Amino acid sequence: MAINKDAFRQFQEELAALDKDKEQRQTRSKETPMESARREFLALRERYRLSVADVVAFFPEEEGIAYLQALIAAAEAAPRKRRASKKAVQED
Repeated sequence: MAINKDAFRQFQEELAALDKDKEQRQTRSKETPMESARREFLALRERYRLSVADVVAFFPEEEGIAYLQALIAAAEAAPRKRRASKKAVQED
């Protein structure tokens, strides 16, 4: 009985895909449901450009406040950008 090489190759690719899915599920299973939800929501936040109010409303109150505090701390820690003066821009 001859086996078509293309069918065998396709079978191997499907097995590899199943193994990859299994590995991904195992790494995700280590996350708590809240961690998983947080990761997924932050990905959606970036994708759909949700506002801070959307984020704060999603998380429990304490975590929403912690998120706002982290944003404030990051803004204060970042060096302030200086705007170029109009004279410098006009001279170039």
